[in-house]
Amino acid sequence: MPQIELSAGTIEYTDTGGWGPVIVLLHWLLMDATLWDEVTAALSPGHRCVAPTLPLGAHRRAMLAGADLSLPGIAKLVAEFLDRLGLDEVTLAGNDTGGAVVQLLAADGAPRVGRVVLASCDAFDNFPPGLTGRTLALAGKLPSALFGLAMQQMRLRPLRRLPVAFGWPTRRGDAATARWIKPVPTQPEIRRETARMLRAAFADKRLLLRTAESLPAFDRPALVVWAVGDRVMPPEHGRCLAGLLPDARLLEVADSCALIPLGQPAQLAEAIRKFTSSTTIQRR
Repeated sequence: MPQIELSAGTIEYTDTGGWGPVIVLLHWLLMDATLWDEVTAALSPGHRCVAPTLPLGAHRRAMLAGADLSLPGIAKLVAEFLDRLGLDEVTLAGNDTGGAVVQLLAADGAPRVGRVVLASCDAFDNFPPGLTGRTLALAGKLPSALFGLAMQQMRLRPLRRLPVAFGWPTRRGDAATARWIKPVPTQPEIRRETARMLRAAFADKRLLLRTAESLPAFDRPALVVWAVGDRVMPPEHGRCLAGLLPDARLLEVADSCALIPLGQPAQLAEAIRKFTSSTTIQRR
């Protein structure tokens, strides 16, 4: 897996290469770039798909001491990632907390971004998102030893399938969730960093409400894809986001939970393909 040294530390990422339109894909807490594997496999024949593993708990390399792990800090890290790779006119896609990062960048102007895709993501007052997000936020406040013990239990499949863990976000991909959870219980430096990240990420519970106020100024094409039966991300939030963004289209997806890249990867990939082929990026 390629790596790049950024101001906060070393980031691993996947890159399919190629000369098609560039899609950069962002993941949720306690996940890595492999969340998007099935989507990138479907899109890569005509697109260059780049997916960084952000320092959100499933990463394998600790960041530098003092790195800003708040959500705005992660957004700045993504902007730096685009700069360092020289990626322009990017279609920036985010699922779950990755979508919150996309909103922060869109609200800040995002000069290298030509389109955005928001797939069942944190928005408005749903932050931390749902029961799963609130449980993670509380776990991040535990002393390091207790946090590690709590995360250790997630190596057991019945506990991973609970609503407070991965049970509500997805009905598929248990092998992936088992892999994502490994760094926290096995790497003390990642465990400490993840607890710090959770505290920083959810310190400002009104962050996305303020961010939403700036979204009407984002004049580039947007695709909002939402799971209609989502118990973590309220379906009405998808409709509200599509209404706020001036050049947005909405697709509601059946038979999926919040993690649409796992629940309906083929449908999501096809929606993104149609979106990139039917919209024009205005050079800035």
